[in-house]
Amino acid sequence: MAVAFIVLATSQLKWHPFIVLLMASYGIGFGAGMDPLAIGATIRSGFGNILGYIGIIIILGTLIGTILERTGAAITMANAVLRLLGGRFPGLAMSLMGYVVSIPVFCDSGFVILSSLKRALAERAKVSAVMMSVALATGLFASHTLIPPTPGPIAAAGNLGLSDKLGLVIVAGILVSFAAVLTGYAWAVFVGQRLSSGEDGANFDEAAYEKALKEYGKLPSATMAFAPIMVPILLIALGSVAAFPSHPLGEGTAFAIISFLGKPINALFIGFFISLGLLPSLTKVTTYDWIEDGLKSAATIIMITGAGGSLGTILKEASIGEVLGNALASYNLGIFLPFVIAAAFKTAQGSSTVALVATSALIAPMLHSLGLDSTAGQVLAVMAIGAGAMTVSHANDSFFWVVAQFSKMDVSTAYRALTVATLIQGLTAVAVVYLMSLVLL
Repeated sequence: MAVAFIVLATSQLKWHPFIVLLMASYGIGFGAGMDPLAIGATIRSGFGNILGYIGIIIILGTLIGTILERTGAAITMANAVLRLLGGRFPGLAMSLMGYVVSIPVFCDSGFVILSSLKRALAERAKVSAVMMSVALATGLFASHTLIPPTPGPIAAAGNLGLSDKLGLVIVAGILVSFAAVLTGYAWAVFVGQRLSSGEDGANFDEAAYEKALKEYGKLPSATMAFAPIMVPILLIALGSVAAFPSHPLGEGTAFAIISFLGKPINALFIGFFISLGLLPSLTKVTTYDWIEDGLKSAATIIMITGAGGSLGTILKEASIGEVLGNALASYNLGIFLPFVIAAAFKTAQGSSTVALVATSALIAPMLHSLGLDSTAGQVLAVMAIGAGAMTVSHANDSFFWVVAQFSKMDVSTAYRALTVATLIQGLTAVAVVYLMSLVLL
């Protein structure tokens, strides 16, 4: 009933997910017969606990993304990928640049940022505009739902007890999402030969392209553009390696330093300070207004994440997860259960982030019953939820409309091109997760 209410309220009634998740938490508490005086305290505890783990991480990741957008660093990253692959494989170049850019930047913003480059490259290379649009969209979407420090995967990892093991989630996310990128690109090539949009047949406007670039001023170097993303990822990965039981990096001073730097909050704080080097100048606009805009963007994500933590804690205290998990375990769904629930959330209400947060909160108490309570099982559960959270993007998803409008696709074309692409990506991702589970579980 709680899941049905969340889906109905967010998708049909258009209520805000924060309020819906809180209402569901209260409803579950009263419905399960919890002490009424304990319900509020449990909701408060769940809200605070999850944000204590990942609240600052979400803020720092969002701030890095804001700076990358405002300084044109995202354009620099795109150009770097183009130099490597753009001439021979323009569609693959778009997929890969979207894949990288969407790690710190929401896929909606990433598509808007890169759409002018996508259009220019399609016109220059004389290739299908639909192919280029779908290639970019699927590249953005893959990392958006599977790789921290994107907020959705971070929230899911936090709900499943992996806040201190984000390096493992990143490694798994890269493996799973890259398979989704390749199938998304393959579909883009296929559908690009069969569909067209309002962008096809356009002539390249060099003047308009140059004008767009000049608005950013001098673009940062590729090294500086990539550093705020890659340095935290590398530090987190090293921290995870250092924490292995075999202590491959020793147990002395080096271990202590790497362990400190590899904590996600410390790594992202370093990434944030690196991103400050991208600022054209230290003025009120760049050091206050831009930061404030980033904080505003993070606020909604944090509130939804906290409400998801409240829901998870209520489910745990009410033992509903254990009962539901035992019932579902008889169907032997295993690793597919998180995928199915997340896909239902995503398809019904549109937001991948809400699907990741709500599903992870719901699944957390079931991990033991599903045989996913080991570290490997928790990581794979996050991956399965992420796979479901990309299945599928359609008319209730803002990303669907961003892609359709900026690519000049009509609704029918967008359904056939993008919605089917996200279905293929989701199924590919969960198939990879299943294969990984055969080895790791």
